[in-house]
Amino acid sequence: MKLKSLLDKEVPVFLAPMAGVTDTPFRRIVSQFGATAVVSEMVSSEALVRNSEKTYRRLTGGGNVKIVQIMGSDPQRMAESAKINEENGADIVDINMGCPVKKVVNNNSGSALLKDEKLAAKIAEAVVKSVKIPVTLKMRLGWDAESKNFRSLAKQFEEVGIRMLAIHCRTRSQMYGGTADWSEISDLKDIIDIPYLVNGDIKNCDDVRQALNQSNARGIMIGRAALGRPWLLNQILQKINHGKDIPAPSPEEQYQIVMQHFHDTLNFYGAEHGLRIFRKHFCWYSSGMSGASSFREKINHLDSVKSIEDAVGIFYEDHF
Repeated sequence: MKLKSLLDKEVPVFLAPMAGVTDTPFRRIVSQFGATAVVSEMVSSEALVRNSEKTYRRLTGGGNVKIVQIMGSDPQRMAESAKINEENGADIVDINMGCPVKKVVNNNSGSALLKDEKLAAKIAEAVVKSVKIPVTLKMRLGWDAESKNFRSLAKQFEEVGIRMLAIHCRTRSQMYGGTADWSEISDLKDIIDIPYLVNGDIKNCDDVRQALNQSNARGIMIGRAALGRPWLLNQILQKINHGKDIPAPSPEEQYQIVMQHFHDTLNFYGAEHGLRIFRKHFCWYSSGMSGASSFREKINHLDSVKSIEDAVGIFYEDHF
C-alpha cells in the first residue's frame, strides 16, 4: 500500500498542498530534490465532476506517489470527485478541511466544515466508501479558540476510515497569524490510532525536532517554508533521518534551479500565462539576497521571456 510505505521507515516529510503554488512544475522540482511525498494544490470537487480542463491540469505529474487534494461541501460530489481521481491514477486522495480563505469558507468548504461535525464526518465517510485507495485529510484545530474540536473530529474521521491526518496547528480565525501551537495536538496519540502529521511554522530542522517532540506526530508537513527553497524538504529529511547535513545550493546552482523551474512552468502553461504565474516564484527565490528588492521590481515590469531570462542571469551572476 502506497501510504503505508511512506510511513514505514523514516520520519516522513510531506509538501503541503498550497493553492496556486503546488502545481505540477513546483511538485516536480521538490520531488527532484527529495521529499517523502508532495500533495497537489486543492481542486474543487464541483469543477472536477464537471470535467473542467483547467482542474484536470492541476492533477498531472509531480512525484512518484500521486496525492490529490479535493475540496467541497457536498458528500456525493466529493465521493464522485474521489472516484474520478482514483480512475485517473491517484494513489491517495486527501480531503481539504483546513483552507481558511474567505471564498472557500463562504462555500461551506475547507475549514468551514470544522463548524459542522456531522457534515464533515459524512463527507469523509462518503469519500472513503467511494474508492479503494487510501483517503487522508488535512484540517485545523477548529474554527476559533472557543471551538477547538479537532479531537472529536479526528476520532470520527478514524472511525469512518480516514487513514492519516495532517493538522495545521492554528484555528481558522488565526488564518496564518500568530504562532502555530504544536503541543495542542500532543494527546491525539492517546485518542486515535491512525498516524498524523504536524503542520504550521516549520521552517528548519530545529523546528522539526521541536514540532515532533511537542506534538507526538508521526511526521511533518511543510508549506510556506518551501517557497523559494524547493530543496528544503530533502535537507530536513536527510538531517532528521540520517544525520546528514545537506548544504543549500550555491548561487550558481540556484540559478540553474530557478531557470529549470521557470522553463518547466512556461512549457506547462504556455509562455504568457506561465510568465505571469512565475513572477511570485522569482520573488521567493530571491528573498534574502542582496539587491532582491530592485530585482523584483524590475522583473515585475518586464513582459518578455527573453528580457526576464537576461535579468535573472545578471542578478545571479552578481552573487556567483
